[in-house]
Amino acid sequence: MNIPKAVIDRLKKNEQIAKKFHEIEVSILSILNFQDFLEKLLYEISTKFNVPHTWISIIEESSIFEHLHKIQNSNLLQSSIAFVSKPEFFNITNKKLTPLLANRNLEKFKVLMPKVSQYDIGSLAIAPITLDGEIVGSFNQADKDVYRFEPGIDTSLLEHLAIKVSLCLSNVTAHEQLRFLAFHDPLTGLLNRGVMERILEREFQRSKRYKNELTLIFLDLDDFKSINDTYGHDNGDHALKHTADCLLNLKRDSDIVARFAGDEFVVILPSTSEASAKSYVRRVKEKIAKTPLTANGETFHVKLSYGIASIFEKDIDSSALLLKAADKRLYKAKEINKK
Repeated sequence: MNIPKAVIDRLKKNEQIAKKFHEIEVSILSILNFQDFLEKLLYEISTKFNVPHTWISIIEESSIFEHLHKIQNSNLLQSSIAFVSKPEFFNITNKKLTPLLANRNLEKFKVLMPKVSQYDIGSLAIAPITLDGEIVGSFNQADKDVYRFEPGIDTSLLEHLAIKVSLCLSNVTAHEQLRFLAFHDPLTGLLNRGVMERILEREFQRSKRYKNELTLIFLDLDDFKSINDTYGHDNGDHALKHTADCLLNLKRDSDIVARFAGDEFVVILPSTSEASAKSYVRRVKEKIAKTPLTANGETFHVKLSYGIASIFEKDIDSSALLLKAADKRLYKAKEINKK
């Protein structure tokens, strides 16, 4: 039986493509952080398959949006990641997992492209990617050749690529989440106590060495038990997250906010006087006062007490004593507020 040459050539080409897919998978499988993973993936696809334009589109409502949105220090990723709303994404893909090919009316696909991109496109391929069964975006390729991704061509290899990317993405996401939990409080997303104490020690030694100011604020919620008892623990959690958000939104880039324990928070303010620290707390309390929370049709306010300590106070010769001094003043403030 003679097999047509065209069929043999096609089989050989598919074998070559499959080999390249395997090489790409091997090269990215051991990468365990988003930035390196995406940079390597985009580079490998572009070079091995000679694709002029490759990029990722991520749904803003997806579970990995926050992780990827924080990547700002890579020029490659800034030009190769697009964030798109779920309605816009599904309007284009119709919620299908099969790759979408197009070489006409390409203007409607602009929403899937990075804002800084200036692609010369004649055709493109959009391959949806998933994470734990959820469509989180797409891996996209484009060429100025209108026939490269012409509708109607076989997309089985593109589907295979999307599956590989999805599996590797799942691996990276799981590792990133574990790493996040090692350093952060899972409820509020703030740094946890262990990390805070290490940072405080570092800042304390730096301040002592260079004779810079360092101020620490210890805060907690007033009558937090009452919030839990009256409105339920879910709303108690909401109150904690609301407080964390207010603390974060009003801090400087150099300030450190951490959840110490329960309803207690610590803010480390390098190169900051006690007066400036009090001004920060005042702004936080004003913001919280203006944003009441709602539970079961009722509104309630979060209220804070705080204590402040500075590195240049007498007898504070360690980071632990700085923390302890602020803690003592917090509880004195709480006693006064109860009267």
